[in-house]
Amino acid sequence: MGAALSPAQADEPRTVTLYAEGLDDAQAVSVAGERQSPELDRSSYNVYVKPKPTPTPTSTPTRSEESDSGSSAGSSGPLFYTGGGAPAEWMAAAGIAESDMGYVDYIVSRESGWNPNATNRSSGACGLVQALPCSKVPGNGYDPVDNLRWATGYATGRYGSWAGAYAFWTSNHWW
Repeated sequence: MGAALSPAQADEPRTVTLYAEGLDDAQAVSVAGERQSPELDRSSYNVYVKPKPTPTPTSTPTRSEESDSGSSAGSSGPLFYTGGGAPAEWMAAAGIAESDMGYVDYIVSRESGWNPNATNRSSGACGLVQALPCSKVPGNGYDPVDNLRWATGYATGRYGSWAGAYAFWTSNHWW
């Protein structure tokens, strides 16, 4: 009887990572002589995702809050607009019809260049549509939506519509 013996070799211990377990060809488990791929169970590990902080909204005080804040409400200066947005968003928020937005764009582009913080140094007119005096605008004269809401009332009250305001502006270069 003859038997051939092969030399015994010990396997070196290997570190198993979750990444390596997920690769079919990187690791294999031998159970009773059969090769099986390891199964990954999502409940066996946790992933932490750091949440993004939610922005803190800033509010602009109303006219009554401004007068309640003390006797020197005017000495603190105007409440300039620091929010974002675009002209189309401001017009939509102010309730301006899409059919009037071209007229509004024409007037506002020439009055303030769509700068909500525009102020006429000599007259004190303020905001997108250069409301004069600035205190006519309910809320904050520098808030673009407040300014456009007031302007809609002014345009319809004085000129009948935004189209009428546009016609006056193109003839006189003011409104």
